[in-house]
Amino acid sequence: TSILKADTIQDTDGNNIINESGNTITIGASGDTISIPSGATFNINGTAGTGIGNNKPAFRATMSGNQTGLSSEANTKVVFDTETYDTNNDFASSTFTPTEAGKYLIYGHLYLSSLDNTFRVMHQIRKNDSEIFVNLKSSGGTQDHTLESFVVAEANGTSDYFTIFASQNTGGTNRTTSGPNTRFGAFKIIE
Repeated sequence: TSILKADTIQDTDGNNIINESGNTITIGASGDTISIPSGATFNINGTAGTGIGNNKPAFRATMSGNQTGLSSEANTKVVFDTETYDTNNDFASSTFTPTEAGKYLIYGHLYLSSLDNTFRVMHQIRKNDSEIFVNLKSSGGTQDHTLESFVVAEANGTSDYFTIFASQNTGGTNRTTSGPNTRFGAFKIIE
């Protein structure tokens, strides 16, 4: 077995191809394209570094108790007070305000219970308090219902924010249930 020891490997024009300084290894130089050929595998073990795509910021939140007061014919903000995870601390007060610009998959799952008579329920995902996705369901009889919504939305990384709203038209006041049945989450899409 042979060992080649060098701090720098250069091309014939004197440009660094590989350089090691301290504990940092630099491959290529500004303007270079580093290619990984077809059939080769690029493995990252341990903590991923900067410049490598990931699905962050990301969060998931649920409810610790029932939310009452979903009045008939009124849009009500759904309160999510229990975080399962929040990678960048971008979720607070039932609002997701991503701190990195990009496209996000935003999702919500809403469970409405004790709906009686003929009714319509609606689940909204909002961006900056404007509706960007709606899931609407109508039915009859006393039932519990779930509504799921998914949407891809652009965020500017500073002021854009996302929330979940619900409404119903049973004529009475109903509630959403707690725990994993009602949840709100998002993650950045790697582009």
